[in-house]
Amino acid sequence: MEKLIIIGSGVSGWTAAIYAARAELEPLIFTGSEEGGQLMLTTVVENFPGFPEGVMGPELMQNMKKQAEKFGARIIEEIVTGFRKIKEGYEVSVGREVYKSSMVIISTGASARWLGIPGEKNFQGRGLHTCATCDGFFYKGKEIFVVGGGDSACEEANFLTKFAKKVTIIHRRDELKASKIMQEKVMANPKIDFMWNSEIVGIPGGPPLKSVMVKNTKTGEISERKIDGVFLAIGHVPNIGIFNGLVELDEFGFIKTDGRRRTSLPGVFAAGDVQDHIYKQAITAAGAGCQAALEAEKYHQELGHKK
Repeated sequence: MEKLIIIGSGVSGWTAAIYAARAELEPLIFTGSEEGGQLMLTTVVENFPGFPEGVMGPELMQNMKKQAEKFGARIIEEIVTGFRKIKEGYEVSVGREVYKSSMVIISTGASARWLGIPGEKNFQGRGLHTCATCDGFFYKGKEIFVVGGGDSACEEANFLTKFAKKVTIIHRRDELKASKIMQEKVMANPKIDFMWNSEIVGIPGGPPLKSVMVKNTKTGEISERKIDGVFLAIGHVPNIGIFNGLVELDEFGFIKTDGRRRTSLPGVFAAGDVQDHIYKQAITAAGAGCQAALEAEKYHQELGHKK
């Protein structure tokens, strides 16, 4: 039996590993397919405390990994393929290999919805973004597209006007689906324009992004539009596949936790974007990872007392 298994290796996973390792819980971490999570797609991170000049997303993740290893965390670069409750705790499957533990921290994150167009991956972080707070600063005095029509798209567009000369919201319908108050805010912002009944269907050339192909959803007409950057605000999908039906979810489909990062399963905690549909920031994910590890330490002590 492992003392603690951590599934996922983003900010929350590495932070949980650091705290758990220092508490001598000897955490075993499964990195998943994308070690480092969403920050691996980000260039300079300027809002993580302690880095006044900013830090590259991949560099920050690598340093967190080294810090976890320094304190004794063990790392397996594999994807967890199964999870189930057993009498002694929980069973985690990695292909044909099976691992058991009385405690699990789920930090599998959430994946931003992308457009799903050919060659899209080549532009991720190089003109095509999913986080205005992370990357908006790099578009001072430039023109930007924001894709989406909900509250998040309106929030991103409003935020980006702090930097951009002009922000255009592209929406496939002829009206926003955002709340009334959010619609009023973007409509009143002189730096925000709208491109109705439109969707991006292609990105010509190679990175960095210089223009996009836009299709009119009513006429089918496709035209090329020059633009400095595109921010997607079409939602996030929590990575809950193997836990679906086993752990309670909130109304948005994210893992439901209490204020102490405890899930509906005893000894199972969740941290980061997999349980956070509101903030989705590196620093809040780190805080949640810390909380989950501290709660796991308390739970481990309680188990010891019971035995």
